[in-house]
Amino acid sequence: MLPGILFSLLAGMFITIQSVFNANASEKIGLWQTNTIVHGLGFVVSLIIFMMVRDGTWKDVQETNKLYLVGGALGVVIVFSVMKGIVILGPAYSVSILLIAQLLLAVVVNTFGWFGVEPVSFSFSKMAGIMMMIGGILVFQLK
Repeated sequence: MLPGILFSLLAGMFITIQSVFNANASEKIGLWQTNTIVHGLGFVVSLIIFMMVRDGTWKDVQETNKLYLVGGALGVVIVFSVMKGIVILGPAYSVSILLIAQLLLAVVVNTFGWFGVEPVSFSFSKMAGIMMMIGGILVFQLK
């Protein structure tokens, strides 16, 4: 469990840093130019790491649900939306809302067992936690 927590913390930190970098770059060169560079560079880095690690096989792609392979396209929408949110709302408020949206959908996916995820029952404590996070964002935004 600890490695999962550490990877999640690392991802959260990098998502925030990446989002601020992307928003700043987009102010100078444009949203879609930034998005293209971000994903192009991500492709190059992923390809280099893949060539070194060599995990999985290409033939397994044919046996994979094709819906699961649209993550890259979703990444384009994610990067664009985060950049716009940060430019309009600022990093803290934008990322706060992003986290709530992410958590809400994750709870729905978990509860209903969508996309091959093992269903987990929804409980009052989960609802209370979500409501506390939303309340926290409202308190955080008070001036």
